[in-house]
Amino acid sequence: MTRLRSTAALLALLGVLAGATGCVSLPEDGPVVETGARSGDAQEAGEYYFDPPPPPDGASPAEVVDRFLDAMTAFPITTSVARQYLTPDFQESWSPKDGIITYDDFLPPRGSSRVSVSLVGAARLDGTGRWRGPLPAYDEILSFPVELVDEQYRIASAPDALVVPQSWFEQRYQRVALYFFDPNARVLVPEPAFVPRGDQLVSNLVSALLGGPGPELSRVATTFLPAGSSVELSVPVGDVVDIAIDASGSAPAPTDEAVRLIVAQLAWTLRQVPTIERFRVSIDGRPVQLPGGVTEFGVDEGAEYDPAGYQATGRLYGLRDGLLVSGAPDALDPTDGPFGTRDAGIRSFAVDLSGTTAAAVTASGGSVLRAPVRGVEETTMPLVSGATDLLPPAWDVSGRLWLVDRTPQGARVSTVTGDEDPVALRVPGISGSDVRSFIVSRDGSRVVAVVRTSSGDQVRVSRVRYDQNRLLSASASQRLRWDGGEDVRVRDLGWRSPTSVAVLHRLADELFEVRTLSVDGAPAGAESAATTLRGRYVGLAGTPVASGTVWAVTRTGLVDVSSQNRDVVALPAGVAAVRYVG
Repeated sequence: MTRLRSTAALLALLGVLAGATGCVSLPEDGPVVETGARSGDAQEAGEYYFDPPPPPDGASPAEVVDRFLDAMTAFPITTSVARQYLTPDFQESWSPKDGIITYDDFLPPRGSSRVSVSLVGAARLDGTGRWRGPLPAYDEILSFPVELVDEQYRIASAPDALVVPQSWFEQRYQRVALYFFDPNARVLVPEPAFVPRGDQLVSNLVSALLGGPGPELSRVATTFLPAGSSVELSVPVGDVVDIAIDASGSAPAPTDEAVRLIVAQLAWTLRQVPTIERFRVSIDGRPVQLPGGVTEFGVDEGAEYDPAGYQATGRLYGLRDGLLVSGAPDALDPTDGPFGTRDAGIRSFAVDLSGTTAAAVTASGGSVLRAPVRGVEETTMPLVSGATDLLPPAWDVSGRLWLVDRTPQGARVSTVTGDEDPVALRVPGISGSDVRSFIVSRDGSRVVAVVRTSSGDQVRVSRVRYDQNRLLSASASQRLRWDGGEDVRVRDLGWRSPTSVAVLHRLADELFEVRTLSVDGAPAGAESAATTLRGRYVGLAGTPVASGTVWAVTRTGLVDVSSQNRDVVALPAGVAAVRYVG
C-alpha cells in the first residue's frame, strides 16, 4: 500500500542561488517555529510553517530514512535538520543544491543496512530550477546506505538533490522565464525555470539568470552577464532595487553595447516581479551605466529585443474566397497586395512579423510563392517548387521562412533565407515522421510539431543551434506529455506565450479541448487548466504576445480561449485559415 506524502514538498533549492554554478544555495539554519498554518494570504496560498523534528533515539533504519525525507519539506526552507540524519562525513559532502527530485507518491522505506524507497511519478529539476523530465524507471528506486554512529542509525549516502513531493513544490515555487540572447544578440530567448515564491523572488531570479543558459544550450542561447558571479540585493526602496554582482574582479568593464544587452536581460527577467519598476546594477563595485551616465533602468527597457518580435503587428490574417485578408477579428478585409487582389490559387500562408511579406502554399501543396502584403504594383515570386505536400509555413524574427514538406519518406524540414535556395534541416524525432502541423518560435530557437504515431499524436519540441546568423543543427526533439490519454488526435497548435503552446485536440464528436503545455515539458500546474469547447473546431490562432488573444477557430467564427469570458466573434462569410503573423 502506497503512502501519499501529506507534507507536500518541493525543492527548496532556489532559495539563494550559488553564483559560480548558478545553483541554489539552501539555507542551513532558520527560525524555529511551531508547525501550523500561517495567517492571512500565506495561509490561503497553502503555505504552512513546518519545523521537522531531529532524529529520535533508537529509530530504525527505515524510520531514519522516512524522517529524512520529511525533513526536506521544512518551511521556511532549510536543510539543517535534514543533515542531522546523515553520518558526519556525509553531512559535509551532501549537496542538495545540485538538483531536485519531485514525486507524486512513494512506497514505504524498506531494508536495514541499505534502505530502499520506490518513488512514483518522479521527475528531476537541475540546480538552476530547470525541468529535466521524468526519471527513468530504474532511477525511481532510491538507495540509502545506513550506518551506526554512536549507536544511532544515520544515512551514509543519498542523492545530491532535494527529494520532495510535487504538491509542495507547486505551492511554493512559481514558473518564471530567464532571458538570454540568441547567438546573434538580436533577440531575447526565454528559458522556463522554477523559483521560490515570496520575499526572495528578486534575488532568486537574478541568481538563476547569472547561472547562464548552460552548456546544453550552446549555440542556442548566450548571456552577457559575467559568468561565475554571485549577487547581493539591497532592500528595495520603493519600487527600486540595487543589484550588486560580484564577479570576483574577473569581469572586464562592459562595453556600451554589452551594457544595453545586460540591462535588457535583467529588465525582462525582473518585470515578472510586480513590485519592482526600476533597478540599478553594479559589477565588482562599478556602476553599470548607459551612454549619458544613466544608471537607473526601468523594467520596460529592451523592448527592441522582444522574443515575440519587436513591434510585430497584432493583426489577424486569413483567406477569404482565395484572397488574403487582414484586420480585426470581425473586420477582415482583402489586402491590396497580389494575394489580396487576385486569386493565386493558394491554400495556406504565413505573414512575416512586420506584416509586410506573405509566403503562400499553392493549392497543390507543391510550391511556395512570396509577395508583399501591400502594393498592387508588386508581383508574386516563386520560392519553392517540386515539393510534395507542404504544411502552412512559418517566419521567425530574422526573416527566415520555415517549411515542412510531407513526403512519402516522412517530413522534410527546410528553411529559406531571402532569395536563397531552401536549406534542409534534420530535426531528430520530427524529420522523417508523419507531421500533421508545426510552429516555430518567433526567436527562432524552437520548433514544435505534432507527430502522428500508431498510439496517437505526440507534441514534440526541438532546439535550434546557430553560428551567428547561420543555422547549424537541431537537437533531438522531446515529447511534451500531458494526461490526454492514448490515441489523442491533435487538430492544431498555437503559441500562447514565448514559452508555452496551446494544443487543440478532439475529445469526442463536437467536443474539443484547448490545453496549455510548457515548452520544457514541465507539468503546467494551475496553468494547465484546459478549456473544453462544444462545436466543430478547425484550428487555433495563437500568439506569444502577453496581451494577445488566443482564438479557437470554427468554420464560421472565433472563440476567445485566452480569458474566462469566452467571447465569440462571427467571421465574415468565406473566411478560413485564420492566424497571426509568424
